[in-house]
Amino acid sequence: MNIADIRAGLPKEALMTVTGLPYRKIATGKVREIFDLGDSLLIVATDRLSAFDVVMPNGVPGKGELLTRISLRWFELSSSVFPNHLVPDHARAVREALKDRPDLVNRAMLCRKMSVLPVEAIVRGYLAGSGLKEYRATGEILGHKLPAGLRESSKLPEPIFTPSTKAAAGHDENISEARCAEILGKDFETVRNAAISLYNFGNATAAKAGLILADTKFEFGKDASGKIHVIDEVLTPDSSRYWPAAGYEPGKPQPSYDKQFVRDWLEAQPWAKNKVAPGPVLPDEVILRTRELYLECLAKLAAV
Repeated sequence: MNIADIRAGLPKEALMTVTGLPYRKIATGKVREIFDLGDSLLIVATDRLSAFDVVMPNGVPGKGELLTRISLRWFELSSSVFPNHLVPDHARAVREALKDRPDLVNRAMLCRKMSVLPVEAIVRGYLAGSGLKEYRATGEILGHKLPAGLRESSKLPEPIFTPSTKAAAGHDENISEARCAEILGKDFETVRNAAISLYNFGNATAAKAGLILADTKFEFGKDASGKIHVIDEVLTPDSSRYWPAAGYEPGKPQPSYDKQFVRDWLEAQPWAKNKVAPGPVLPDEVILRTRELYLECLAKLAAV
């Protein structure tokens, strides 16, 4: 994988919506658009960028391609840990499905149909973000009691499962394991164990690339037989918090290869008081820096 060639081939303008496909669109997410191909789904990643559950007015050119490349790399690496929703012979199948739209091939995944489970499976291995705020206030995160004296960015004694609801609109809601078990029923243990196993695998693999996987979220679905698979995206900078291992030091924020750069800029804007749509237009320097962070993350992971 030649990162210089990928950088040179990225579009100059952001793809904010997908048109012109001969398939029925059945869903539009914050970033991805989903089309029905009968026995499978075509998921195309646009260049839209969301933060604080709000889609920004302008996107990051090529972001959808970078996210797809990273996610496909992780699906490949983690397939021995837990099954995923990609169709067999995936690369060929995508090319065939998009033979009239080759411009979309690098930002598309072809997936088996699944019944989506209604939770975000979040795993935290380090103290950051909303987990840090809750720990400072209560000494725990969603019922997980943690040792006293932890500092910002501290490694947790062990990864913890801190799920949230999946909101169709508005903000997701963080929930306890007990509430998650009520929602998922008999599937709870499988989802929790799979999420922690995938996080541990991801963190160990990322370490080989000089990265720390601070936290991440997964989505899961069930096929017609009831077997659970990991779906959507896996361990991308959109769904994960990556830090460079070099220079890691607890007690302060860490530089990151994810949307934290965008979140920090947004937090400094008057818009952050309410964080409701529409979001502010992102300046060119934020757009370009975000794309470079995604490229750097892909370059590191591609070498593993």
